[in-house]
Amino acid sequence: MSIGTTETRRTGPVGVAVIGAGVISKEYLTNLTSFPDVKVHIVADMFEEVAAARAAEFGVPASGSVQDALDHPDVEIVVNLTIPAAHVAVATAAVGAGKHVWSEKPFSLDRESGIGLLKTADAAGVRLGCAPDTFLGAGLQTALRMVARGDIGVPLTALTLMQSPGPESWHPNPAFLFQEGAGPLFDMGPYYLTALVQTFGAITKVAGIGSKSRETRTIGSGPKAGEVFDVTVPTHVSAIAQFAGGGSSQSIFSFDSPLKRAGFVEVTGTEGTLAFPDPNNFTGDLLLTRAGADEPEGIPAVGATSTRGSGVLEMARALREGRPHRAQGEMAYHVLDAMVSISESIETGEFVPLLSTATAAEPLPEDWDPYVSTLA
Repeated sequence: MSIGTTETRRTGPVGVAVIGAGVISKEYLTNLTSFPDVKVHIVADMFEEVAAARAAEFGVPASGSVQDALDHPDVEIVVNLTIPAAHVAVATAAVGAGKHVWSEKPFSLDRESGIGLLKTADAAGVRLGCAPDTFLGAGLQTALRMVARGDIGVPLTALTLMQSPGPESWHPNPAFLFQEGAGPLFDMGPYYLTALVQTFGAITKVAGIGSKSRETRTIGSGPKAGEVFDVTVPTHVSAIAQFAGGGSSQSIFSFDSPLKRAGFVEVTGTEGTLAFPDPNNFTGDLLLTRAGADEPEGIPAVGATSTRGSGVLEMARALREGRPHRAQGEMAYHVLDAMVSISESIETGEFVPLLSTATAAEPLPEDWDPYVSTLA
């Protein structure tokens, strides 16, 4: 969208509403209530008593329904933490209320609704941002700066691995993670694919193979422990991607592995190989193996150590400054397009070209500090 053409300029901290008071809201609220450049005015949920409890936990002054959040006059950004199936509906309602929107991933569940949301927001002159914002953390920012300045030469290829037995053993309500809009590809893929797009640029085509180890799973903890639910999506996905600049990647996303191996991202260039930190985390050291070296070199992460909600803050500051924010809706849609295309490839057995595109964001300044007040 064009920046600053229809946005109403305000001053001071940016007002925020959190819609969706589930598990992930705790981490968001821990951070958002600590950042001086944003102010959380209300927590909302379809279960208003849950919203009230979460608001009280973090000292947020109001709670209520989704409509209460959309009607709040001081709210500029709606932080949409609903389940994936509700992301577009809630975001569209917020856009209709004239609010900017930050959504948890995935951006949408299909191309049609995702494109529709982008067009609706553009017509309304409001911004869309989307998780993951992990690429704004010190770990991946350090990696991206190293790649940008040529520490591994020209990046050529990447290998990513995310393997686990699945989240049903620890998540109190995991069924949605094994159904449309989730599975290991849609649940974890955005972290890895976003890191790859930030490194290599836009994806041009993908191919995938998927499988499902069993038709049902059992909840292992919490009040629903012992309940059995259906698995409706692949729980193991192998994917390859080609990038516009000529690079390529191989990825595994699996909820079928007794061996836990998450956060594995290696990027190889003409002059070396760089092991990134876990793209689902905001920090972590790196390992650089230079061409001809016998041993890798440890590289400490440099930058901000805040976690989920950092993208909301960066978006809020960009809103005040009249510049583009970094975790753009268009980037999230491109990643969504890649995941949908991988799913289509699983069904057809063929490469699927992507029609969308995206541009990697500029790295954050090394001294970017979420805990400093910058908005008068």
